[in-house]
Amino acid sequence: EAQVEESGGGLVQAGESLTLSCRLKADNLAMGWYRQAPGKGREGISCINWIGTTTYVVDSVKDRFTISKDTAKATLYLQMNDLKPEDTATYYCAAGGFLSCSPERLRGGDYKYWGQGTQVTVSS
Repeated sequence: EAQVEESGGGLVQAGESLTLSCRLKADNLAMGWYRQAPGKGREGISCINWIGTTTYVVDSVKDRFTISKDTAKATLYLQMNDLKPEDTATYYCAAGGFLSCSPERLRGGDYKYWGQGTQVTVSS
């Protein structure tokens, strides 16, 4: 059974907003968001520590994307504002097996659990 499950992707127009959700079916762990555009490698977007007190968002989207976590619901969110066509990608949620969040953790991408991905398409 999948330990993380994303939802909330879809087709939007440039400038619109979208919120992705990811439910963690395990004890609270550090979590992260990644994306992969067609023909490109996986890109780490954002991470949060297990209790939700430390977050990191990459510079390329930090003015538009916000990560948050409802620890009671064990659900991770990615609020994406002012979406651009270059944000088009499959977005993946990842979780555990560690508790922290840092740029190094995000770049390492060695989370234990990965979701199946949710597609975000932004039309111009």
